[in-house]
Parts: sequence; structure tokens; C-alpha cells
Amino acid sequence: MFDQLESVVGRYEEVNEMLSDPEVISDTKRFMKLSKEEGNLRETVTTYLKYKEIQQGIEETEEMLREKLDAEMAEMAKEELASLKAEREEYEEKIKILMLPKDENDDKNIIMEIRGAAGGDEAQLFAGDLFNMYQRYAESQGWKTEVLNANITGIGGYKEITLMITGQNVYSKLKFENGAHRVQRVPQTESQGRIHTSTATVVVMPEAEEVELDIADNDIRIDIYHASGAGGQHVNKTASAVRLTHIPTGIAVAMQDERSQIKNREKAMKVLRARVYDQLQSEAQNEYDAERKLAIGTGDRSERIRTYNFPQNRITDHRIGLTIQKLDQILSGKLDEVVDALVLYDQTSKMEQLQNNEY
Repeated sequence: MFDQLESVVGRYEEVNEMLSDPEVISDTKRFMKLSKEEGNLRETVTTYLKYKEIQQGIEETEEMLREKLDAEMAEMAKEELASLKAEREEYEEKIKILMLPKDENDDKNIIMEIRGAAGGDEAQLFAGDLFNMYQRYAESQGWKTEVLNANITGIGGYKEITLMITGQNVYSKLKFENGAHRVQRVPQTESQGRIHTSTATVVVMPEAEEVELDIADNDIRIDIYHASGAGGQHVNKTASAVRLTHIPTGIAVAMQDERSQIKNREKAMKVLRARVYDQLQSEAQNEYDAERKLAIGTGDRSERIRTYNFPQNRITDHRIGLTIQKLDQILSGKLDEVVDALVLYDQTSKMEQLQNNEY
């Protein structure tokens, strides 16, 4: 591991040198790529250098203890040594986590799609609850949320809603939200007070930039049509709705929320690129798929991952056996306890896998 760390330090220094090269600075794409790499390496390098500093302190203190010291100085040195060793252990754990195989998408923004599934109106209302939960959580993280497309029902729920969440390490925290979310509660329309079970599905896709996925113009079919739904005369007279179809995969995205055809096309392209990237990556990277299966679930969007039980104010994540009696707080956006538990479980699983591979 320490040989690897020295290589990481060497690469970090090399990247920093390149970032000060005028030739690199003038090449925007290359400069951005290297800046991103520098940012990804920085924490590992800083942590490792601190670890080396602590190790040096341990060696110097042990050397002092081998010399003839008076009782008071010897006691102080022993206390210092114990403190340094405890700190070294803490940094060793940090380094192990930092050196785990990384998901290349962790630092990306995301496209999230939420749909009401089984349960009719109640499922669509629950989709709205999930949207509000993620929006509030994003606010608490300092992220920005933009609704790209929404199909709102008459009772205030969503048949489907597509949003983009931008900020630092969004995908790393929300990637485990993929799947079917189940709700158990008494619907507003239920006069007998009976508990109903409904589901909504959540899809989380990393945003794909043009440099990562170049979709040729002749691979896209563009259909322009009149928007449907609320909108008055504008809906009937202006052909602003856009449907983009990626011919090789058959993936299609329709967008009609904006009055401008150009804006609808821009939004549709963002979602299309994310869907194509997500599908191609899932198909091509068997190792990535296997890693997801080992960690948390299969990534199958039909898999029931979580139950929200309103009568008991309880949320249960079925993949890691986590149950919390704080449903009201979680729906208000306080998702940290759930997200942190999922990330920790994933890290622990990867750590165990690495250890097993060593033996």
C-alpha cells in the first residue's frame, strides 16, 4: 500500500507541475482534466504526508526513550508516544478508505428520475414526497436543484419528475437511492382508515459531459410537436415540445416544460446523454456491476430498497438492515444518517473484498 501511496504522491507532484505549464493552461480541456485529477488526489496525498509526519515523530520519541532521561522526561515521552501511536492508527484507517477502489462517477452531478409506480394516486403523491425530501437534502448539502421535466397530477403528485442536482460529490452520496421505494400509510382518500402500500421508483444517473460521451448528430432523431397539458393558447399554437431518440440504443427523451424549443432540446439532451452513458456503462463494465452487487444491492431499479412506514414513523433500508424511527425527520430532508450508513457499508464491503483478495 505504501508503494502505491508514494506513486500517488509522485503523480500529484507531476500534475501540479503540468498545471503551471503555459501550454497546458492554454488548453482548456486538458487543464480542466488535470485540475480534476489534482483535486481527486489532494486528500490522499495530504493524509499520507501527515501520516509520515506522525511516523517520524514516533521514531524520534522512541529514540529519545532509548537515551538516559530523568523520570519526569521519560514519563512525558511515553505519553507523547502513546498519543502519536493512537493518531497513527487513526490516519492508517483514513488512508485505507482513501485507497479503496473509487467509482469514477463519485464526484459528478446527477440526473434523478422519480416516478409514481404501483398504487395510483397514492404512489404519485409519494413520488412528490420523495422529490421534496431530496430537494431539501440537496439544500442542506449546499447543492443546486433544477427541475428538468415534471408530469404533475391533479391531486399534487407526480407521475414522473426529472431533476438535476449539481454540487460537490453528489453522485457519491445519492447513488444508493436507485430502486423501488415503498410507502405504508393511510391515504388521504381512505375513509376506513386502512393502511395502503404503494411504491415509487428512483433512478440516479451520473451526468455525462460531452468529452466523456460524444453522441453523433446522425445518431439522434429529433421530433418536434405541440406540448400537451396546461398552458392555454401557447400549448395549442406553439410546437415547442421536443423528443430526442438515440437510434443505436432506442433510448428516447421527451421534454415540454419550457416555452422555448431550444431550451427543451438542451434539457432533453442532458437527460439523453445521462441515460445513454448509464446504459453503456452498465453493459460494458462487468466489474463495476459486480462491485455494486457485492456492495449494496444489484442496482436493479425494480428492487425494493426501502420502506417508509408512516403509522410507526419508521424507515427501513432492506439492503443493510437499517431501521430508524425518524421518518418525519428523514422526509424533511435529514437524510445524513441513512446516506452515511450506506456509504460506510459500501466502504466496509470493499475493505473486506480487498482483504480476502490478499489472502
